[in-house]
Amino acid sequence: MTENQSAPPESRRDKAKDPNAGHRERLRKRFLHDSAGMEDYEILELLLGYALPRRDTRLLAKELLGRFGGIDGILSAAAESLQDVPGAGPGVALYCRLLREIQARCMESPARRREVFCTPQAVMEFARLRLGSCPHEELWIATVDTGNRLISWERMYRGTVNASPLYPRDVVEVALRRKATGFFLVHNHPGGGARASRLDADVTRNLERIAKSLDIRFMDHIIVTERMCCSLREDGLLGEL
Repeated sequence: MTENQSAPPESRRDKAKDPNAGHRERLRKRFLHDSAGMEDYEILELLLGYALPRRDTRLLAKELLGRFGGIDGILSAAAESLQDVPGAGPGVALYCRLLREIQARCMESPARRREVFCTPQAVMEFARLRLGSCPHEELWIATVDTGNRLISWERMYRGTVNASPLYPRDVVEVALRRKATGFFLVHNHPGGGARASRLDADVTRNLERIAKSLDIRFMDHIIVTERMCCSLREDGLLGEL
C-alpha cells in the first residue's frame, strides 16, 4: 500500500480542500520557533493566509512588498491602492486596515492615558511586558514631560544575547526630539541577573552628566529580566534629581 493510500480519508480530503495547508503549517512552525529570522515576505505571506485561507499568498506578498516598499507601506496604503493589486481585493484591504487600527491603538494607548511614571516600579511593570522574555538585549527609552507623563516609548537599539550599545548622544537626541524634560532608560539582561554591570554603571553616570548639562532629567535606568528588575537609582548609581 502506498503512503497516499494509507492516509486517513479525512486527511486526504483536507489536503484536497487546501493544497497550501502543509506549506502554511511549516511557516507557522518557523514563526513560533524564530519569528525574527523570517523574511518580510514570509511574515506577510503567513498573515495574508488568514485573510485568504485557501490561496497561495507567497506571490501576492512579494507583489505587495515590491509595490509599497515594505510592511509599513502596505499597512498605511489606501484601500483603493491595495485593491488594485491583482489577487488582493477588498478582503486584503479590509484586513490591512484592521491591522493598522489595532497597531495604532496599541501605540497610542499609553499616550492617550498620559501615564504618569512616579516610581521605578511603574516603569518596571511597563517594561517587563516588552523586554522580560526577550532573547537578546535591547535598549528602550521612555520620554516624559514635566509631570512625568509618558510622551514616547521606543526602542533605540537591538543587541546580541549579552550586549546592547548605549551612546549617550543618541539618547539625549531622542529626548530633545520629543521635547521631553526627562527620560527613563530600560534594557534587559537575557537569561541573567538584573544587577548592573560595571559598564552599565559607568555609562549611566556619564549619561547623567550629559543630561544634567542640558537641563534634562535622567529619571532612572532600569534593568529587567523575565522575573527580576533593578533600578540603578534605587541602587545609588544616580544622583538626586
